[in-house]
Amino acid sequence: MNHKDKQIQSAVQRALGDKGLSRRDFLRLSGGGALLAGAATSGLLYSGTARAVSTNARIVIVGAGAAGLSCATRLNRELEGAQITLIDRREAHYYQPGLTLVATGVWETTKTLDNNRRYIPSGVHWMHDMVAEYDPDNNRVITEDGRTVEYDYLMVTTGLQVNYDQVEGMSKELIGQRGVGCVYDTPDVAQRTWRAVDEFVDNGGVGLFTRPRGDIKCAGAPLKVTMLTESRMKERGTRDRAEMHYLPPGASLFSQPDADDFLSKNFPERGIEIHWDHPLTAIDPDAKTATFETPLGDETLDYDFIHVVPPMSAPDSLRESELAAQEAPFKGWLEVDRHTLQHNRYANVFGAGDINGVPIGKTAASVKSQVPVAVENMIQAIQGRENSASYDGYTSCPLITELGKAILVEFDYDLKMKPSFPVISPYEEHWVPWVMKDRLLLAAYRAMLRGRI
Repeated sequence: MNHKDKQIQSAVQRALGDKGLSRRDFLRLSGGGALLAGAATSGLLYSGTARAVSTNARIVIVGAGAAGLSCATRLNRELEGAQITLIDRREAHYYQPGLTLVATGVWETTKTLDNNRRYIPSGVHWMHDMVAEYDPDNNRVITEDGRTVEYDYLMVTTGLQVNYDQVEGMSKELIGQRGVGCVYDTPDVAQRTWRAVDEFVDNGGVGLFTRPRGDIKCAGAPLKVTMLTESRMKERGTRDRAEMHYLPPGASLFSQPDADDFLSKNFPERGIEIHWDHPLTAIDPDAKTATFETPLGDETLDYDFIHVVPPMSAPDSLRESELAAQEAPFKGWLEVDRHTLQHNRYANVFGAGDINGVPIGKTAASVKSQVPVAVENMIQAIQGRENSASYDGYTSCPLITELGKAILVEFDYDLKMKPSFPVISPYEEHWVPWVMKDRLLLAAYRAMLRGRI
């Protein structure tokens, strides 16, 4: 073991010792790796010393996912006198970054289950409803139950919508049956996917792993499911029983060039055949066939297991509203300035998380970097000040390559690597990013929801 590995092992052993995580090691490992780096480098990490801003502004937050809860916590803490309303009907809260681990048998479902009630501050009014219509010209939203909620400032944090019906023959009910898997978007679906993966790992056959056109949450998830499935087969000694095929919609596997170069070489080395320009259009679960649109026309392939990643979009209510971008490349997503996260046409509207129409960033690590910026700039707008906080596009993906190994890929809008844990190379597989993903990031995520980091 070289000196660098000894340093890393010593830090991880301290962080995972019998006494639990020290604050220092927690920040070095979980923060340095994925969730804290964006906030720390932008100077927005919470210090607990700021004086609350006095205001009677009516603030509506739409969506109680990671971004919504984090925004609610920060706004409640940093504003005094504001009327903050959080609109979302969902009681359950899911740790979505853990779903790939559930779908490949690493975690139990219970590890990803939580409840929104635990994270909503007492000063925030939780409206158990969903927004059906946005009316930004009149500063109001209308809910599914027919209620009109007026606001002075609006924070949109709805997340995105998984469109199973855009793949002909596909439905959520199919997942876990007849060789169909899909890691999106609930723990139950991930658990059902593990049943299908487990059967394929034992029996072998033809495995197809897909990715749709357009933006999706956690672009690394389809890749991780592919690599972990292959790793499971090697673990059980069944790799020679299976053909594995990865079918991206274009001519690359990952947006960051260095990670893309690694994967484009790694997949063939592992016997995973890449079929470029193959977006999935339909499946026939009875015949176990899948149809792909290719430059040469439709191609139908047989499968024993298929990982379906459906197209994704903004929720219909947002996509069909005046708040949505009207032109490519972000048509249908929330139209925000990529740096300030303020709406380009409605100055009292901000966004955070997957809903934002920005080039990069549908991950929990992006949420951690975006939320302090969106909140700070909203508070400055309330004070009549110019926006000063800026999001540089930071995102992070612990790209799991096999059981026990991963690459920590961190980059920004310019697709340049931004490593925040200097002793770990972002260009090499290592066991520490695996430990971070498996053992540390859930704690960091929960601290983020509570506004502690």
